Amino acid sequence: MLRHAVFAACAVTVLAGQTWAEIAPADIVWQEGAIAQPLADQPGDPESGKKIMTTNALGNCVACHLIGTMPDVQFQGNIGPALDGAASRYTEAQLRGIVVDSKKTFEGTEMPAMYKTSGFIRPGNAYTGKAAPADLPPILSAQQIEDVVAYLLTLKE
Repeated sequence: MLRHAVFAACAVTVLAGQTWAEIAPADIVWQEGAIAQPLADQPGDPESGKKIMTTNALGNCVACHLIGTMPDVQFQGNIGPALDGAASRYTEAQLRGIVVDSKKTFEGTEMPAMYKTSGFIRPGNAYTGKAAPADLPPILSAQQIEDVVAYLLTLKE
């Protein structure tokens, strides 16, 4: 009996951290390159979004994009467009769509899809035979996407 109570307590603790309203990449509803519905049940946090965008091990958006309001962030890129004023150019739904999979908005872009798990070209099979055998995990989680979008919404002209 005690063993079952301990197991139930552990399960509740583990499950408490789950985001139940998260939308899986395959279940996203697209509307002309935009995603109106948030992907997570928690609102995005702009400070977390800023960290994701500037951290190499996370989104590392600044590797390709310049954000002029962040002069303290070194090695910003110029491959993609500057993100200053992004919220003045795009709606929240459009920004979410661009971050999730920019190819749905900008055909031929080099920006990687940040919340995609399938549909990748796997040239590794032809060259090394070591391409991932199944769907890949997304680069960012649903909550991280919402955090990035929340930060982008602060970048107004």
